[in-house]
Amino acid sequence: MKPINIGGHSAYQNRVLTQLRKYYPNAVNSLSDSSWQILEKFRSLDLSEVDTLMQDRYSVFGPEPRLPSDMLRALLVSVEFKITSYTRFAADLKENPLHAIISGFTVGSAPGVGTFYDFHKRLWMSDHKNLSNALHPPKEKPLKPKGKEQKASPVEKVTVGDLFRRFEESPPSGMAPCARLWDIFHTFFLQASVDQNLISLKELAPAGDGTPVYTAAQERKTRTCDCWKNGIHDCKCDRICHQPDCGIGWDPHRNRFYFGYDLYMLTASDSEKDLPVFPFLGPASRHDSHGFLYNWFSMKQMLPQAVVKKLLLDSAHDAMPFYDYCRTHDITPFIDLNWKCGRPPVYKDDITIGRDGVPLCPKGFPMKQAAVEPKKGRIKYRCPKITSKGGAPHCACDTPCSDAKYGRNVHLVLKDNPRLFNDPPRGSAEWKLEYNARTSAERCNKREKIDYKLEDGRYRSSMMWYCRLFSIMMCQHLDAWTLPKTSPLKDLFGQAA
Repeated sequence: MKPINIGGHSAYQNRVLTQLRKYYPNAVNSLSDSSWQILEKFRSLDLSEVDTLMQDRYSVFGPEPRLPSDMLRALLVSVEFKITSYTRFAADLKENPLHAIISGFTVGSAPGVGTFYDFHKRLWMSDHKNLSNALHPPKEKPLKPKGKEQKASPVEKVTVGDLFRRFEESPPSGMAPCARLWDIFHTFFLQASVDQNLISLKELAPAGDGTPVYTAAQERKTRTCDCWKNGIHDCKCDRICHQPDCGIGWDPHRNRFYFGYDLYMLTASDSEKDLPVFPFLGPASRHDSHGFLYNWFSMKQMLPQAVVKKLLLDSAHDAMPFYDYCRTHDITPFIDLNWKCGRPPVYKDDITIGRDGVPLCPKGFPMKQAAVEPKKGRIKYRCPKITSKGGAPHCACDTPCSDAKYGRNVHLVLKDNPRLFNDPPRGSAEWKLEYNARTSAERCNKREKIDYKLEDGRYRSSMMWYCRLFSIMMCQHLDAWTLPKTSPLKDLFGQAA
């Protein structure tokens, strides 16, 4: 039968208070401050509308189901207490009354393991637990980079420009099974952070970064041919892959190959708590420049109201199609330069361009920014050695390169090379201040992987990984919301005692 939540959120709050009085009569003194904080956090989280949102995922026949709001709250409680195994969590709910009370269950009547897996299937809008077919040829392994802490070259036989053109016509569909997970996250968590002015979707400045997610020690696959028996050990015949959406990638931080996903996360760089906005799990072999495109065009489909004004990315995204796209869509790019992509040896006459995009005078000194002329689409730089010592301004070089009063001037025309010539220009204090916020993506990934133990899940399907990932993202937003300094629940409990 369909889930019916009689009493809504207030019924959950009364249930929590009643059971606390019964099983923890001395809770004011026996429970720690952190426990009261967690109790207050979930007590203030109204998930009653989830029961209405999930109505279509239940049949009109059969026994009365667990309330989706309680099941979702239980998933968040497992994330809060760093329990990654649902077998262990189901046992914990029976052994630890406090966890059952916070989740909204009656003590002694908590759900079993199968109920949790059944709820994951209801959150997943697909009949298949993975996004790709399990039967396919052996996955290609990226080449090991020559230097340390360098990212491997892309494995995909497609350029960034080709992907831009393809996705503008036909966006990727990899996030379609996550539609219900996204609806819950967007409605009850992302929008709540917007309402509290923690994020602004009208002037969003996302920072993007990819991070390895280890899912297994090695690839699990089964041969479908007899090549091994015939002495052919490196055949290209199809295999049955038990984690078909994963791949073999290179971890530049640990300097090793790994099997799993590449998690590309877009975060709100201007939020104080490094809040996540949109995730995408791709194979480990996918380069960050491609991972961004899968994430970006999926986000544009599922979050069309977001207006992006700035884009903060690292040097893995330093390709001309990114700058052309940003200029076309009125987005200011803050992308670090990757000198493997090259730079013009000479810009005008004997003026060269430095590693930060600032022109160098014939003597090799970085020139000083004089003015920005947005209407003309150019930035003016002047001689770096001009001084007024001794009276009139003059160049302090032994052999001045210009007879002009204020020395040599050069204008960088932005349309000549939008990759090198930015507004604000690289090297300026404004550009550095904005770009420093890009590390919010790295901090967000760290919280998910280290603080919330994302990789400890060891699941076999994308369904389980996405459910866990979205639960973690919900907890990140929940942690950022302002709570009262003293717990109203604790005060209420003390008054009743």
